[in-house]
Amino acid sequence: MVREPDELADGIAVVSEAKRITVLSGAGISTDSGIPDFRGPNGLWTRDPKAERLSSFQAYRDDPEVRRAAWQARLTHPVWQARPNDAHRALVALERAGRLVSLVTQNIDGLHQRAGSAAVLELHGSMRDTVCLQCNERRPMAEALERVAAGNPDPTCRVCGGILKSATISFGQPLERAVLEAARDAVLASDLMLAVGSSLSVQPAAGLVGIAARAGATVVICNASETPYDDMAAIVLRGPLGEVLPALVS
Repeated sequence: MVREPDELADGIAVVSEAKRITVLSGAGISTDSGIPDFRGPNGLWTRDPKAERLSSFQAYRDDPEVRRAAWQARLTHPVWQARPNDAHRALVALERAGRLVSLVTQNIDGLHQRAGSAAVLELHGSMRDTVCLQCNERRPMAEALERVAAGNPDPTCRVCGGILKSATISFGQPLERAVLEAARDAVLASDLMLAVGSSLSVQPAAGLVGIAARAGATVVICNASETPYDDMAAIVLRGPLGEVLPALVS
């Protein structure tokens, strides 16, 4: 664990002095809840590179076999048993203290909201809903999973018969412009950008850190491994988020 006491103390001081904080969270904040990340040493795509194909929009749209595999993965996904952890709850405390401008997340698991956070912007959507690729009908994911469990390997939209997909942003899909613009506005209104549990390797989400730094905000990064933006940060902490975040916002 790379976390010197002085670095943590400096991080606590920086966070305590900030008045307007935007948080960018990634998959690393949910690993303590039993949800594997993607690119870490034990990440989903690290252990099974073929699984990344399930996140390709074109492959999902065009290949029924990919869709069937994706539905089986959703059916057994650990998110359905996952509960928020201390890192999620620390960010709830930050919001309730009135110092959080926005919680911008790359995560699709909904655990921030389940912990009690309200000011959440989901850059990559949510796997707790489905959306029809033809008519845009949005429904709770549980409805489609009931059909999968009953033996339908590739359920279609009950309104128009179109392809159903989780309401997430896959590779090859653009982010929702309104959500991305709201995230940028939050960053520009902040004096501190706190990036937690993100490899900061996926754009345009990672670019929010650069926007913050160029706008004069202090950047604090908490992640298990190095990121491309570490040089922009005033403080970089490598400790477990379940320990680091409660300490930073206490």
